[in-house]
This record gives sequence, structure tokens and C-alpha cells, in this order.
Amino acid sequence: MEVQYKINTPITTEQFFGLLQDSTLGERRPVDDYECIRGMLSNSNLVVSAWQENKIIGIARSLTDFHYACYLSDLAVSKSHQKTGIGRKLQAITQEQLGPKCKLILIAAPNANSYYEHIGFINNERCWVLERDKTIS
Repeated sequence: MEVQYKINTPITTEQFFGLLQDSTLGERRPVDDYECIRGMLSNSNLVVSAWQENKIIGIARSLTDFHYACYLSDLAVSKSHQKTGIGRKLQAITQEQLGPKCKLILIAAPNANSYYEHIGFINNERCWVLERDKTIS
């Protein structure tokens, strides 16, 4: 079946939740918190999705200013469609939406470092994370 790619097409929270559960990303997202999942989706300003018929099978969810930085927060592909080029295509379409000087930035899943290096990303050790239960001192 043909895969259709869409930019900023409305996606329901249930569709997003289902895709997270159907991909390995559900293991690292707050799938027990419906409001958080809803907020993650509704506050994104660049969402590229992959569809077969009326079923979402992939997503690249980003926050960006379109000129300097784009944080690709979620890249998820249904387990049944992984290793078919859908994730790469979602990232390529995301990059096409950005200005010529805009960097694409992401935090890789633990087992995905070699994948991102293989498609051209450079590892940057300067990322810092402040967990939600911590405060700035």
C-alpha cells in the first residue's frame, strides 16, 4: 500500500496515543497521562505524519522557529512499518519545511544513536536536561 505524507494535518490525541503505543517510543513517553499526550500534540508547530489509508503509521513532531532551530521531539513509526524508510522520509520532509540556516536537533532513543549517525546527524555532547521534579538552584 502507498504511504501518504502530510504536513500539519489534524491528528487526534487517540491516534497519536495509539501510534506511540504501536511504536517503541511509547516506552519513553507518558502514555499513562492523557492530558500530557494531548498537550504534546496540540502545542507542536510542525507535525509531519505518514498514513496508509486512514491509519497513521508514523509521525515526526517538532517545535521550531523555522529559521534557527527545530527540535524534533518525537519520531515514531509503527513497529510493522519500521525499517522501510518512513522515519527517514518524515525527517526529510521536516527538514524541507525549515529555512536554509535552521538546524534539526533531537535527543536519540538509547538504541538509535547509530541510526542517526548513519543518516547524517552529528552527535553533540552539550545537551543538558532539567528533570521536571528538579528546580533551578
